[in-house]
Amino acid sequence: MKIILLEKNRHLGNIGDVVDVKPGFGRNFLIPQGKAASATKNNIAQFEAKRAELEKVAAEVLAFAQARASQLIDQIITIGAKVGEEGRLFGSVGAIDIADALTQHGVAVVRTEVRLPNGAIRQIGEHVVDLHLHHDVVTTVKILVVAE
Repeated sequence: MKIILLEKNRHLGNIGDVVDVKPGFGRNFLIPQGKAASATKNNIAQFEAKRAELEKVAAEVLAFAQARASQLIDQIITIGAKVGEEGRLFGSVGAIDIADALTQHGVAVVRTEVRLPNGAIRQIGEHVVDLHLHHDVVTTVKILVVAE
């Protein structure tokens, strides 16, 4: 199935690219989510008419993500947690806890933007966490887990 991308997709391409995807992926996900449209002559003409508007919106989203990333440079976020005798946490510090701490710090971050490649944090100390704020904007932030 041929589709036109209405927004940038990391795995498929940029705005305006005509790509071939499996029919179920196009019909059930990309088109209903507004991320793509069928590549018919009529839809291609409509896309070209509003291409500048879509690119402007994409540039604004990218600028907003870069602004949020610049606020997080060299920041250390402290999260308090209950700790046992050997420095292990009762429970863990997960993506929701980190997103809440960053939001309270002044930068709005949602849970899905926090990436924990090794799973939830279970030790006190300093940890480096990746934040995927946009397809093109990935930043790291230091999380300091301390005993309450």
